[in-house]
Amino acid sequence: MSELQKVIQDLSAESAELDRILAGLPGARWKEPTPAPGWTIAHQVGHLSFIYRIAGMAASDPDGFRSMMASIKDGLSEAVNAALDEYTVLPPAELLARWREERAAGIRALAAVPDGQVVPWLVRPLPAEILASAGIMETFAHGQDILDALGIAREPTDRIRYLVIFAVLTWDFGYEARGMTPPDVQFRYELTAPSGELWAYGPETADQKIVGSALDFCLLVTRRRHRDDCDVTAVGPDADAWLDIAQAYRGPAGSGRRPGQFAKLPA
Repeated sequence: MSELQKVIQDLSAESAELDRILAGLPGARWKEPTPAPGWTIAHQVGHLSFIYRIAGMAASDPDGFRSMMASIKDGLSEAVNAALDEYTVLPPAELLARWREERAAGIRALAAVPDGQVVPWLVRPLPAEILASAGIMETFAHGQDILDALGIAREPTDRIRYLVIFAVLTWDFGYEARGMTPPDVQFRYELTAPSGELWAYGPETADQKIVGSALDFCLLVTRRRHRDDCDVTAVGPDADAWLDIAQAYRGPAGSGRRPGQFAKLPA
């Protein structure tokens, strides 16, 4: 199985797990607020649907994607927020169906990208497996907001490995979002997977090191938990400062989450 096929398999499974939760959700609950200020569950699903839609366009119609990006005057964040109105006016059953349709089309398009071919994206072209990994990040992050709104504990799986890899590759996004220059260092990451496996990235001899739970690392880099509530520690001043600003997505960091904001849910 190719690396792209592995990522696609995990992306499909991660999305299907969130779908299972949403499928049994009464319509009235789609209006419930999530920890993201101003966003309901419907907003979260609409955002995911739009992301899958444009990822599918990038993979299947690169020229159309480039034209769309060139037409956006106020930046992608504003375009994403504007697109939410298109989704949140839909009744829950229609919104769920829309997400399923656009999700399936996006995943199919990414899976069909030939080996070695890159896909246009926001700043530079990406290999399809990296863009699919970004899809896992988006699904994990916005899915976490939905789980938190519903008071449901996440069932951790090793599917988060590709989110970890994506966060390691995009380690400079937190600096970029704040207009800061990244330090001229390399980090070592040693993270324990839900299965107990050790995932290690970066040079073994690095002075700056990130250590801890892979799940908590993912919650940290998606800014769904404050670092004080994560089993993730740093060795070295640069790594320690990074834990305060880490984010695995472009654009504004947002307010993040407060220390102790979420009660520990039963496993």
